[in-house]
Amino acid sequence: MNVRDIIDHHTHTCHSPDALENATFAAYLEAATARGVPGLMFTDHVDMDTPVALFQTFPDYTAYAKMLATWAKKTNFDLRMGVEVGLQPHLTAQLETFLARHPFDVVIGSIHLGDGLDFYNGDFFQGKTQQEAYRRYFEIVRDVIVSMDTFDIFGHFDYIIRYGGYADKHFETADYDDLILPALGTLAKRGKALEINTSGFRYGLGVTHPKLDILRRFKSLGGTYVTLGSDAHDVADLQAHFPEALAMLKQAGFTAVTTYKHRIPTLHPLD
Repeated sequence: MNVRDIIDHHTHTCHSPDALENATFAAYLEAATARGVPGLMFTDHVDMDTPVALFQTFPDYTAYAKMLATWAKKTNFDLRMGVEVGLQPHLTAQLETFLARHPFDVVIGSIHLGDGLDFYNGDFFQGKTQQEAYRRYFEIVRDVIVSMDTFDIFGHFDYIIRYGGYADKHFETADYDDLILPALGTLAKRGKALEINTSGFRYGLGVTHPKLDILRRFKSLGGTYVTLGSDAHDVADLQAHFPEALAMLKQAGFTAVTTYKHRIPTLHPLD
């Protein structure tokens, strides 16, 4: 499969509070048309009950859907409306109500907070060693995946390594297998997708989220669905590092990449 044939399943527009102002529908359409990309999936942020002021507002998705439909009709382009929701167990009912109101094509579930504390500003890491912080993060990942079913794709599985200010941010997966394996096994059993999020390269980490050995574990546990997402907040990052992600997918033993429409997964065989 050629990289340009894969729809990027994790992109943010200017309607996400942390994306660039010029990351408009029109700008993405122009970039996608120039590259011969078959479609676009927009997955802007919805983070409820967050202490981060920037994310305390999110798009009006009734208006958003109308805007996107207008662009699709005008351009005859395959435009899909997804969403990235911040997962916290106490929000389950609230998220279910929100998601039922809107015709999303896919729902990415991501963890952006730990115990109500922000990763980015370092609050989550206060009073913890690196190993303690990572262990608590993977406990949260396991507990959220086991207790919540309000998503299709689990986003950036191990993105805790972006933060913390450590000289060496990486970790040995085996040190946390007691938490990681139950989480991956639950995703596989429930038919959820695991995302290969390529933003780790953009952050200078040299790996995707998750890294290869976690993807291999997902496959060994019966995982079927894997999506590719750049986590673009800038049009320039659309499909960034997809060749590396495709190679990694094959290395892990997968024979297809997954896309979503109307929250239904479709497998596309790899070459």
